[in-house]
Amino acid sequence: MTLANGRHTLAIPGPSVMPDRVLQAMHRAAPNIYTGELIDIAASIVPDLKAVAQTRHHVAMYIGNGHAAWEAALVNVLNVGDAVLVPATGNFSHGWAGMAERIGAVPQIIDFGKRSALDPALVAEALDGDKAHRIKAVLCVQTDTATSAKSDVAALRKAMDATGHPALLMVDCIACLGCDEMRMDDWGVDVMVAGCQKGLMTPPGMAFVFFNDKAAARRKTLERVSSYWDWEPRANPAQFYQYWCGTAPTHHLYGLREALDMIVHEEGLEAVWQRHGVLARAVWAALDAWSAQGPIEMNIPDAKVRSNAVTSVRIGAPTGTQLRDWLTEQAGVTLGIGLGMADPDDPAWHGFFRIGHMGHLNPHMLLGTLGSIEAGLNALQIPHGAGALEAAAKACAAG
Repeated sequence: MTLANGRHTLAIPGPSVMPDRVLQAMHRAAPNIYTGELIDIAASIVPDLKAVAQTRHHVAMYIGNGHAAWEAALVNVLNVGDAVLVPATGNFSHGWAGMAERIGAVPQIIDFGKRSALDPALVAEALDGDKAHRIKAVLCVQTDTATSAKSDVAALRKAMDATGHPALLMVDCIACLGCDEMRMDDWGVDVMVAGCQKGLMTPPGMAFVFFNDKAAARRKTLERVSSYWDWEPRANPAQFYQYWCGTAPTHHLYGLREALDMIVHEEGLEAVWQRHGVLARAVWAALDAWSAQGPIEMNIPDAKVRSNAVTSVRIGAPTGTQLRDWLTEQAGVTLGIGLGMADPDDPAWHGFFRIGHMGHLNPHMLLGTLGSIEAGLNALQIPHGAGALEAAAKACAAG
């Protein structure tokens, strides 16, 4: 017998829960890709994407995932041999650095470990030492999905400006756009990348690169830019097909249009950020209570540098995997694996789980997940403190 029958809950940090409205908007026959409503829908999406990013500048849309956005951003600003500075706060910082290296750039990594955000002062120190200005960009992951560390982008920009170094500030917001606050223009971000499958509540398949005029000017100096990844025709298309360098992601556009209606025109971006903050505090309140006794521990000790989109949890091997398996098989809840916290061949990998709290989420959905986790802790006789669900409910009630 299993209690998992019923609607399954996907509590991983992306893909996030897809609103029924989004799925229904996508459930249609293939549209005309040459004339008609799809052309108008695509044009209407552009200003709303900019509103979510808080930018007045440019956006290029791609068919792809977050890794596609990484590569698109890199090939539009880097020549072979250019250096990039990467303040690493977890798995995805190293991933972006590795991709830069594969296209011929030279990454310089400042590793801040897996339990903290970046230190802007150390980034500034590295830029100060680059008198020849070989470093062309700083690659910052705002929220590392693996560690759940959230870095202060505005403080990083301020530190960079103080050095007078001309490097671009490039920010990965894949895990947290529409969840954690992002003000691209106000914070001085030159390039920002995101995907559609997390805070934007649309099935995986679209990626976005936002860039300002400084980054656009940098692109014009490059020796060559890949025809497919070139952001210029995508951001300034003379014909509809140039948005995509070919066939449009037709059904994703219908879904994304519906999701942006919900975020920008109905709930409102500021309210979306506030909701994510409340729900994140509810998760942390539960984890604080559980951690009073036993092995449970939030990966990021300092609440000020935790993301509102995802929380990474340490519980010890093999307990993390045992708990995740019990929840999937007996409660109909899937938690995130301990991605990047240890090598999958390392037994320590089994000592982590992640709770995604992003996108289309409200208290009853979240409290159900937390209650299921507590059931799993009890079923597996994992020691834990009491009062977690009450603490989480109070956090939701406090708003």
